[in-house]
Amino acid sequence: MKAMISFSNRMMQRYMPDPFLLVIVLTFFVIGLAIVMTDSTPVQILEYWGGGFWNLLEFSMQMVLIVVTGHVMASSPFFKKLLGNLASIPKSPGQAIILVTLVALIACWINWGFGLIIGALFAREIAKKVDGVDYRLLIASAYSGFIIWSGGLSSSIALTIATPGHFTENLIGVVPTSETLFSTLNLVIVIGLIILVPTINRFMMPSKEQAFLIDRRILEEADDMQAGTVEHIEMTPADRLENSKVLSLLIGVLGLSFLGFNIVTNGFSINLNIVNFLFLFIGIILHKTPKLFLEAVTSSVKSASGIIIQFPFYAGLMGIVTASGLAGMLSNAFISISNEETFLMFTLWSAGLVNFFVPSGGGQWAVQAPVMLEAAQNLGVSLPKTAMAVAWGDAWTNMIQPFYALPALAIAGLKAKDIMGYGLVIMFITGFFISAVFYFL
Repeated sequence: MKAMISFSNRMMQRYMPDPFLLVIVLTFFVIGLAIVMTDSTPVQILEYWGGGFWNLLEFSMQMVLIVVTGHVMASSPFFKKLLGNLASIPKSPGQAIILVTLVALIACWINWGFGLIIGALFAREIAKKVDGVDYRLLIASAYSGFIIWSGGLSSSIALTIATPGHFTENLIGVVPTSETLFSTLNLVIVIGLIILVPTINRFMMPSKEQAFLIDRRILEEADDMQAGTVEHIEMTPADRLENSKVLSLLIGVLGLSFLGFNIVTNGFSINLNIVNFLFLFIGIILHKTPKLFLEAVTSSVKSASGIIIQFPFYAGLMGIVTASGLAGMLSNAFISISNEETFLMFTLWSAGLVNFFVPSGGGQWAVQAPVMLEAAQNLGVSLPKTAMAVAWGDAWTNMIQPFYALPALAIAGLKAKDIMGYGLVIMFITGFFISAVFYFL
């Protein structure tokens, strides 16, 4: 185990480029694949790439806001104290790794956007409290909780097929979550991962001599820079508005009132927009004045720079893979070697591969659903299980896909290569477990 972890970390440290460089390399790789494997001409592929470039703008803005609002909320005095108190629970590096992993897993099961931010912020607080904990493994443990999201309450595929009028309703019908998220198969995977992932992370702990430690003063100074202060000078009417606690409280209450109304009228459901809305208005209230809130926003925005510049490139990748038919060809390649017993496992693997080029659960389902559902019908395989195989394939290989790691990396101040070695180990071990569940159940 130690040798495997050491090899994985060395490989990632040596060969894993910055996420922006990685998406550039992936772009040329996919262009080459599309030219060789499909009938698309270079000009058509160029059109697919440019045409898809801005298709993730809404999602990109959601991700930017979840990083910024999460930062803003966590930098408030209340949440600093709350996370600090929770971070005082573990008394050793091993306990710290296990607790961070469990918190991230549970939070990502509830909502993946919420989990990504809370896990990373909690890991930062623990790094300031627990001596001797490896900082890179701590952040990797926080990100490892993301593996559970496709089997959780915010699973885009499971929720899509449970919604009347979804685009595959003619093939699969409306599938209740009792057959997907709360099926025996999914619950076995979720419970298994809640046990397995913290155990893996605990075993990956390096020796005291090899641990990557971070000076807690660096983290504390970064937090102090975000903390604004109100200058006690003679204020103009405009200054009084900027420092008005009443104004912040009123707009905050207005926002939270809407959330309450939304729950009463539409039921309790969590999505990215709801999480961002909640984080935004809680942040406004907790920072007490508009001025302090805006100072916290200014300090937090820089953490979202990677998302702003990289997500359009991934949208371009999706444009090529989808429009050229490359994703369908990759899926069909796995189908061609499948039978009734192996189909779900190969579906999982194909989804894991496609995830590198279409790193969006909903987008991936749009690409793979028609191919996989038709094949499942022909083989007599359960259609809900097929949908969940695609969902888990998407989640599984995210462990070495930096697309979704960007928010956690921004909060931690690390690079992708710092945590992806651990992610590679998690991906292989959990991949074996998830594959076995789909094969035998």
